[in-house]
Amino acid sequence: MTRNPGSRPRASSGGWRAWMRIGGLVLLIAVVLAGLIRGVGLQSFVVPSASMSPTLEPGDRIVALRAPALLHTVDRGDVVVVDGRGSFVGSLPPDMFAQMGAWFGIGPRDVYYVKRVIGVAGDTVQCCDENGSLLVNGEPLDEPYLKDRAAAASGTEFAVEVPADRLWLLGDNRYDSTDSRDLLGRPGGGMIREERLIGTVLGAE
Repeated sequence: MTRNPGSRPRASSGGWRAWMRIGGLVLLIAVVLAGLIRGVGLQSFVVPSASMSPTLEPGDRIVALRAPALLHTVDRGDVVVVDGRGSFVGSLPPDMFAQMGAWFGIGPRDVYYVKRVIGVAGDTVQCCDENGSLLVNGEPLDEPYLKDRAAAASGTEFAVEVPADRLWLLGDNRYDSTDSRDLLGRPGGGMIREERLIGTVLGAE
């Protein structure tokens, strides 16, 4: 059979389509893995205020580990990131989809607060004893992280009992911090739901 010298074999488009499908699948897997890392692994935030000074300063970039929040192993003394909607932020608590979005880093970024866990479920937290220290379950709490250790641990007096699945959160800069004390007169009495936790802070840079 004689081949027409002016004709050339056409490149197969099937090969290109196969490579495009593979590339799209790889991209999809990468996006899903990135979401899983954020959702059940790590999330990064920038500290917006001086409420946790001197531990954390405005502009510090922090990384929050999700596992303690998911496993309910957050403990007294931990520094945590919390979704403030329904507590510190004057809006309704996030619904299921908004809460899941927060875990995956989707949604507004100005609703997150960084605070220290002072009381966990079952604790009684009170301000203050004659030395100006907080009392947790009747014992003075040593707080070397405070901004002003010469002052009382809080300028607001309170006595609270932390119920199940709640936390009592305070900033280290007690005289320049919006925290559980500011919510004493609201529903919940300043107790933050554990389900609003994003994670515990590993460190800052």
